[in-house]
Amino acid sequence: MGNLGRAIFTASTNRMWPFSYSACDNNVFNASNQRISACNANPGSGMNPYQGRGAPEIDILEGGGTDISASVQLGPGMPKDFRTLPPDDNDNIACIYSSSCATPGANAPGIPTKVYEALRPYKTWYQGLRYAANNFCLPNTMQRQDYATVKAALAAGVEENVCTLGNCPGSKDPNSDLGFMVDNGVSGASRNAAHWSINANGTCFPMINAYMGSYLCSPGNLSPRCEKTDVPENVTMTPRFEYQMDALSANWPVHMAAYTDYLVYQVEWVTGSNGYIRWMLSGQPLYEIPARAITNPPQDDAKSNPVKIMLEEPMYMIFNVAVSSFWGSQPPNPGRECRGDGDDPVTNKICDSFPMYLKIDYVRLYQDTSRSSGMQVGCDPASHPTKQWINEHLDEYEDAENKVVDVSGHGFCRTHDDCTIDEETAVVTTGWCVRGRCRCNGATWTGPRCTRTMSAQHHSGTSKKTGSPLTSSFGPPWYVTFVTFGLIMVATFVIMYLVNKAHKKQEALRKQAEINAANGVAMPASEPAASDVVILQAI
Repeated sequence: MGNLGRAIFTASTNRMWPFSYSACDNNVFNASNQRISACNANPGSGMNPYQGRGAPEIDILEGGGTDISASVQLGPGMPKDFRTLPPDDNDNIACIYSSSCATPGANAPGIPTKVYEALRPYKTWYQGLRYAANNFCLPNTMQRQDYATVKAALAAGVEENVCTLGNCPGSKDPNSDLGFMVDNGVSGASRNAAHWSINANGTCFPMINAYMGSYLCSPGNLSPRCEKTDVPENVTMTPRFEYQMDALSANWPVHMAAYTDYLVYQVEWVTGSNGYIRWMLSGQPLYEIPARAITNPPQDDAKSNPVKIMLEEPMYMIFNVAVSSFWGSQPPNPGRECRGDGDDPVTNKICDSFPMYLKIDYVRLYQDTSRSSGMQVGCDPASHPTKQWINEHLDEYEDAENKVVDVSGHGFCRTHDDCTIDEETAVVTTGWCVRGRCRCNGATWTGPRCTRTMSAQHHSGTSKKTGSPLTSSFGPPWYVTFVTFGLIMVATFVIMYLVNKAHKKQEALRKQAEINAANGVAMPASEPAASDVVILQAI
């Protein structure tokens, strides 16, 4: 998820999730719905002027049972006139998930062809998404497709109200890219190259997810498109908002090995106009969203479909296990003994399987740092700053049970240089690499790689940060500097007082010696006092 939003902390995600949009045209999208919009000349907190920001989301994998979902959530979403037609009142709204809707046009975007052409002189939904087979599944000859047959059916126009193996790609997405897959050096013009979105082998094949997003509203919003709730509209301090978010998602069947062994899941994310997001299983592509599908959406004459940008926000990764009834998952006998009366064999088998685990062997992150790459390293790049915004809105990223804590060291390292600030900007060593993990130099330095300083604001418990040089510069915290300076000043005054006292004593002894000499009185020999010795040494 984009670094500006923290999962499940709605104060940080309201009007932030899942925007990937940097345009200012209130005739297309009301800028007040985006917290940091391209219409704002001074968004503050270190944000760049006239730059839309947000927290888009890439789901590496979600799901359970026999399917895994790979998806992207981004906004603002397409208006309803660019979306799949909804089921009418005679249909159950859930019919979209089984492609069993009787309503013409409700089962897939763009078909029946004539139904959509009669309503819209433009395409529906995102174009050119790419799907590919999970060839680790056993093939089924009954599921095999022929590219030429599918291509001809789409060109002639699909008359049926549902996708089949003969009239649609294997993805059941009529707008899928059917071009050649270029992989392992195979030329795109080669006759032997596979086609995207065609299930030529009859193996498990990803399909377009019928869930295409949600309409997001502020609590108690009375807009007719918002869900009715018992929450009064003005009961919270949340600014009023309503906007559509889109989910570009594919569900791909998983084979039994996912439950008996480790699988290698991969995601490639390349920014820029020629970029893409590609999901893979052991190096074999399953689903891909080219940048042009996001940046070049279908349009009407009024250009009313918001043009988003390819995802380019700094992101963080989160891995967790969660069960949601929203996706049809519900434990047996909730709130009671799992097995109930113990007479249901299906329930007993489910309960016998607990506890279940999601086991992760490793997570590896690679980034292209070459000059030709448009990728950036770090969570606070100058083009998309995040640090100051988060520091100045910390109360939105924490609660009583989940406080923000400084992580001191423990980042992976190979050399001492991995655990200290840039030697070109400072000569101090802020940490060392000890047995492959960073260890910070004292309590002053923090962060996984010991490159940040503790701030006085954090230690005092406040949730706001000033972003001033006192908290962002290298070196010890400002209170340490002030205390040290105060001690030095006190010591200086004490030394000056003692030196002055000793000087007066010596002057008095000198004058007494002169008087005694004039009167012919001899001075007794004596050693200087111990305090005089100390003072002379200090001087």
